[in-house]
Amino acid sequence: MEPMRIVKKRVVGQRTRDGAGVRLTRVLSWRDTELFDPFLMLDFFDSTDPRDYQAGFPWHPHRGIETVTFLAEGRIEHGDSLGNSGVIGPEDCQWMTAGGGIIHQEMPKPCNRMLGVQLWVNLPASRKMIPPEYRDLRKEDIPVTSNRTGGGTVRVIAGSYFEVQGPARHLGVHTCMLELLLPGDAPFELETPPHATVFAFLEEGKALFAGEAGPVDVPPVAVLFEDGCGIKCKAGPEGARMLILTGDPLHEPVAWRGPIVMNTEAELDEAFAELDAGTFIRAGA
Repeated sequence: MEPMRIVKKRVVGQRTRDGAGVRLTRVLSWRDTELFDPFLMLDFFDSTDPRDYQAGFPWHPHRGIETVTFLAEGRIEHGDSLGNSGVIGPEDCQWMTAGGGIIHQEMPKPCNRMLGVQLWVNLPASRKMIPPEYRDLRKEDIPVTSNRTGGGTVRVIAGSYFEVQGPARHLGVHTCMLELLLPGDAPFELETPPHATVFAFLEEGKALFAGEAGPVDVPPVAVLFEDGCGIKCKAGPEGARMLILTGDPLHEPVAWRGPIVMNTEAELDEAFAELDAGTFIRAGA
């Protein structure tokens, strides 16, 4: 039997700007693709000043990935080249498969606090050019259950937690995404596939993870685990908010340029040539 997972690496987020000048914390980026495979990028938003984010992310393309936007607080309007549009709010999630190509925009709206993440998940070579697909997951669609190990709650967005299934299904990569809200000193345990990539993203509070001498207390930070059959952690005295992510690694080459992620530089050249020619959006998409 595989042992319980211990911490392999911590990645502390770095403040930066993206889109039309949005202030955010980039936690995972191109430097982390091999270790965090199939997860590519993780951005964290936390601001009470609309000037930090209301410029938003105007029209831009994606190909070869899935983008996951999950809000704890705030509102984001979105629209795309296929005619889709909508708004996600507190505890809503948008899981978008860009596939062979889509052009969209995401525009945060002024609010008391903007708190959330955007995660990019790589698609395998065999699925990079599939038709785009949206999964708008409302708060009421995402089940919330009790933490079976201690106090607090578990929101199941993708994958499962005991018998509770998340609504994000038929994904490009088998993925589990849980949001934990743990009170002070609450323990949490989760069984995991032995060779999946597993990491925790600590948004608020403190937490102690198996194999660590002291608590993680510098959120936002991603905590990557070694292989093993499960994870254990414990919230600090003030509690913790965190995401748990698991995904099957692809072990494929990554060619990444801006918002497009393929397997070869030639595929990137083709994508950007199609953008210039106005043929990026495929017929039937």
